[in-house]
Amino acid sequence: MLKSFLQNLSEGISKDDIPQNNQQMLDAFLLSKVVKSKEDFYKLDSKYRFGVIDISQSGTGYLGALSSSKAKDLIVEGDDLNGASKGDIVLAKRIFSKGGRPKAKVIEVLKKEFAVTVGYTKLQENKVVVLNIKNDLPISVAASQKALKDLPLETVMKIDNYTSIIVEILGVLGDPKVDEKISLALYNKTEIFPSECEVEAKSYGDSVDKSMYPTREDLTHLPFCTIDPPDAKDFDDAIYFDTKENALYVAIADVSEYVSAFGALDQEARSRGFTIYFPHKSIPMLPRSLSENICSLKSNVDRLAFIYKITIDPQTLESTKEELIEGIIHSKRRYTYDKIDLFLEGDFSQKDSVDDTILTYLLPLQKLLSKIRHKRLQNGCEFRNAEVRMRLDEEQNLIGIKVENETPSHALIEDAMLLANKAAAKSFEKGIFRTHDRPSDLKIDELLDDLAVIGVYGDDEQENIYALIRALQRSADEKEVREEVDKLIIRAQQKAVYNHENKGHFGLGFEHYTHFTSPIRRYSDLIVHRLLKAIKHHDEKLQEFILQDIDIVAIRVSELEREAAQVAWDFMDRKYARYALAHKGELFKARITDADRTPIAHFEEGLLVGARIFLLDHEVELFEEVKVEVIESFVSSARIIGSIREWLQKEDV
Repeated sequence: MLKSFLQNLSEGISKDDIPQNNQQMLDAFLLSKVVKSKEDFYKLDSKYRFGVIDISQSGTGYLGALSSSKAKDLIVEGDDLNGASKGDIVLAKRIFSKGGRPKAKVIEVLKKEFAVTVGYTKLQENKVVVLNIKNDLPISVAASQKALKDLPLETVMKIDNYTSIIVEILGVLGDPKVDEKISLALYNKTEIFPSECEVEAKSYGDSVDKSMYPTREDLTHLPFCTIDPPDAKDFDDAIYFDTKENALYVAIADVSEYVSAFGALDQEARSRGFTIYFPHKSIPMLPRSLSENICSLKSNVDRLAFIYKITIDPQTLESTKEELIEGIIHSKRRYTYDKIDLFLEGDFSQKDSVDDTILTYLLPLQKLLSKIRHKRLQNGCEFRNAEVRMRLDEEQNLIGIKVENETPSHALIEDAMLLANKAAAKSFEKGIFRTHDRPSDLKIDELLDDLAVIGVYGDDEQENIYALIRALQRSADEKEVREEVDKLIIRAQQKAVYNHENKGHFGLGFEHYTHFTSPIRRYSDLIVHRLLKAIKHHDEKLQEFILQDIDIVAIRVSELEREAAQVAWDFMDRKYARYALAHKGELFKARITDADRTPIAHFEEGLLVGARIFLLDHEVELFEEVKVEVIESFVSSARIIGSIREWLQKEDV
């Protein structure tokens, strides 16, 4: 990756360690004498610096060094930014002067953080300016005043960061339907697929003919079922449990049968990385003719599947055999989580003969998986993480909020998928793993200090990190702040990422873990499927092909995962901000979730449940419950501003 190469070049790198795809850039640096060479050893000249640009509200830039040294940030005045924007990787030249803070000027933008910027027009001093929608900083655009004045005020547009040309008009800020376009454009995402992808996807048709796959194992006689949210359209996974063999079958859509490496579909899936989920629709990784049709494990139709058959010892609760099957299944029933929860609660008032067949194995499976979960959590973490689901009207206005907590049906599917993911990760030594590092001692100490202020403590079991976390959660339960404390514990940990090397998964307590179960919506899983097939068929050349640059692929997939999540969060924040704008001056119950610097609270009532509000107040304590007045709300930056009007006291305090 570029950052890694530039960091190594800043500190010195030998000729043999230069990645081939960076050779051309190095040649340019040598030609301009930015980099010095000596006996096949290259190093950045001390007058220059590689770094990432940050820009303040005033327009002043700050250059953070890429090298591992503790060099201070350099100031970059607005006139010296040379077209650089926040987040861009740049080459800068230091400006030496007597006294004052060290400065620099940008020589070249090496990589834009994003290819486009989203801006909107605003009238300032009888002049139409274009402001960055994320921070309200002015943007230079290749358009005349006459052209800008012909547009309605608050016109939202997409601007090419390299040319400053307006490439697309998205709408006007006052229209709720523009929020979706803004969120996608901020990360340069699109819903529309290239025509060659659509043609290739539709060429597979709508049905599977079993006779065309004589080498696949026919499992269509087994009563598989799917369990998903009520609005799901892409069904990645189905399950079946053989009670006699104690064997769990986890069937996953065989996307790799339809999406071959480096074809048009693969290139597009690789650039998207993940399906993005909005409250009212999804932006799929694959064309809908695949993701919602021939790949989707719909009920009552034959589908190609990649299946793990996992035999479990009911005494030790460990798998004794893990068999990977290329098969064909025929799901007998599509269930929602709510329906399965009714069954698990003992409500069988609406079951039919198909339900009878499936419940014969589903109920024993749920009991077995509950025991496996209990055992896993002795060396793993479990957090309460309520999910907010928005409901929008036809104009995409926020009209409803539902807070969903994990139920037994969610746990059943999650535990089944964990077993399949774990089995897949044990099948290879190099590939795509899902890894999660142990939190640093410093982060744990900071967490304990923060929680001690509000009376949440660990106990004598602190030598074991998992026991410490459970002790903190028990203390949080007593204070009735469990969800909030769980969020702080999660924040203290490192993020789970994709890695080409197996480093284990701290949160789950697994030595081996990957993502195998969602190839319709995650590109990482598609790579894992291809690798497992190559291993299964002893195709070493194909394995080598798949593993080419796998380290770079893992980094990029992690980046795309973050982007997909940020798109979804940005959209929700805009809906919250739009609703708050219509309710300025009103009071809402909230809880302080960050007491540092600019305090932040999260709303706990009404249609703003889950929304962040930035407080004008400073004297606050973590997890205080308050009544907050909405002072202002900015749809452009999706930011709500408020002030505390009342402190609420708990009954037990």
